Amino acid sequence: MRAHYLQHVPFEGLGSIGPWLETARYEVTHSRLFETIDLPDAKTIDLLVIMGGPMSVNDEDEFPWLVSEKQFVREVIKSGKPVLGICLGAQLIASAMGARIFRNPVKEIGWFPIHAVDSNDGSVFRFPPSETVFHWHGETFDLPRGAIRLAKSEGCENQAFQLGNSVIGLQFHLETTPDSAQTIVENCRNELVEGKYIQTEQEILSAPQERYGSINSLMSDIFEYLHNHG
Repeated sequence: MRAHYLQHVPFEGLGSIGPWLETARYEVTHSRLFETIDLPDAKTIDLLVIMGGPMSVNDEDEFPWLVSEKQFVREVIKSGKPVLGICLGAQLIASAMGARIFRNPVKEIGWFPIHAVDSNDGSVFRFPPSETVFHWHGETFDLPRGAIRLAKSEGCENQAFQLGNSVIGLQFHLETTPDSAQTIVENCRNELVEGKYIQTEQEILSAPQERYGSINSLMSDIFEYLHNHG
């Protein structure tokens, strides 16, 4: 089995996803779009992971590879393969499937809770009633046609969604490790200004190890779900 991930900046990598894929015995390949536009044939992959990044999916003039990336994401989704999008990755899924991406009323940066949204569809992934997760985003999205909302927060109505049996988009980061949190702070600390849902660098980096363990475990649960439903 081959898992392929799309990476948009050097400082937003797989985090805790890497060990899960290794344990599940996936061959792992990647496209580092900040270096070159090198997208595989959609038919040759079994699982797609779309990582985050500071750019907007609407910045096609500045980042023309976004056009090719959205087309690739759309092809993989239509093939029925499992797809997970994280932050920018979730927005790319939404955009590729025709939904609007726009500035959220507030930025969310740091550790804030998300809350599960009840669904009448018993086949979708179920989040715990509440979970404190890591955020770093200023934009949000409308749900793609046919998508089911899975989670929300006080600052952002659409935090997670599922499209069909095998496509999940997360506005937040469950893959975050202490090292990856440190790296994103080092590269994006200019965004740590005063705001209702923006924590200080100290607040972000002083999160206990148990909090990372909890979100990484939830990420593993999502991958198990996608692995079994693809």
